[in-house]
Amino acid sequence: MRLLCLLPTGLPVRSVDFNRGTDNITVRQGDTAILRCVVEDKNSKVAWLNRSGIIFAGHDKWSLDPRVELEKRHSLEYSLRIQKVDVYDEGSYTCSVQTQHEPKTSQVYLIVQVPPKISNISSDVTVNEGSNVTLVCMANGRPEPVITWRHLTPTGRELEGEEEYLEILGITREQSGKYECKAANEVSSADVKQVKVTVNYPPTITESKSNEATTGRKASLKCEASAVPAPDFEWYRDDTRINSANGLEIKSTEGQSSLTVTNVTEEHYGNYTCVAANNLGVTNASLVLFKRVLPTIPHPIQEMGTTMHFKQKGPGSVRGINGSISLAVPLWLLAASLLCLLSKC
Repeated sequence: MRLLCLLPTGLPVRSVDFNRGTDNITVRQGDTAILRCVVEDKNSKVAWLNRSGIIFAGHDKWSLDPRVELEKRHSLEYSLRIQKVDVYDEGSYTCSVQTQHEPKTSQVYLIVQVPPKISNISSDVTVNEGSNVTLVCMANGRPEPVITWRHLTPTGRELEGEEEYLEILGITREQSGKYECKAANEVSSADVKQVKVTVNYPPTITESKSNEATTGRKASLKCEASAVPAPDFEWYRDDTRINSANGLEIKSTEGQSSLTVTNVTEEHYGNYTCVAANNLGVTNASLVLFKRVLPTIPHPIQEMGTTMHFKQKGPGSVRGINGSISLAVPLWLLAASLLCLLSKC
C-alpha cells in the first residue's frame, strides 16, 4: 500500500512508503495541488486529515472549503485536490488507511511558494548635494526574496549588497537619477520598481563666450550654467543691470542665456557680466564684446623714381598722403631730358 505525491503538473515525483516519514511537495501560490493516495484494497477505509482536523472520511466531506475535492481516477485511488493553493494551505497532510490487518498512515508536507512582490518602496525624493540618503525597498515572497539595487545610469551596474535599505552617504549630483529595486526568488520572474532621486546643487558656469562685432551689425554674448533647480539669469554692464530695452534683448531658457545687441554702436563695446543663481547659490562670468577691426588694403608698390610736386591739378596727377598733388617721373625720362638740354635738341 502506498501514497503517491504529485506536483501541480500531475506528474508523479516519488513513491512514498507508508512506513517512511514525512515527504515534502512544493506548489506555487494560485496553482492546484494534488495529493495522491493509492490503496491496494478497495475495501480499505481511507481518510484525509490536516492540522485543522478531518477533511474527508471515506466519501464524506467534512471540510467546508469549496476548493478541496476528492479525485478518483480508479477504484483504488483516493487523491486530494486543492485548488488555488494559498500560503495558509501549507502544512502537514495525512492519508490514513484502515486495512483488515492494521491502520497505516503517511504524511506529506505541502510547501507553498509565493512569487516575489515589492510591498513598500521609498517615494521619489529631492535632497541637497552632500546629504545622506536612505532608500527602502521591502518585499514578500516564499522563499524570502533577494533584494538588489541598481542605479539606472549608462553603465547600469548593480550596487553592492543585497539589503532592503540602500544608504548613500554624501550624495553627489552624479548620483541623481532613477534607482531600481529588484526582488527575486526562484518561483517566478522578479518584481521591479523604481524610485527617483533628485539632487539639488548651486549653479556652475559651464560656458561663457565673448564675441567681436562690427559697428552697425548685430552681436550676441552667450552664457550657460548647470544647476538644480534650474538657475535664473541676469546680465550686468559694470554695476548696472541690463533689461531687454533700447536695442538690447535678453533670452533665457533652462540652463542658458543670451544677450543680443541688435545694432552695435561704440558705446556697446566693453565688459559684461552674466549672473546665474538659484536658492542654493550664485555664480557669475565676465564676457567682452570686442570691436572688430576691418583689414586695410595695402598701397601697390611703386616703381622707384622721383616725385615732382605741382600746385595745379591736371591729367595724370595724383594726390599724395599730405594732400599735395604729385607726379611720379621715372629716372630714365629725367636722364633723357637732361641729355636733350645739353645737346640742344
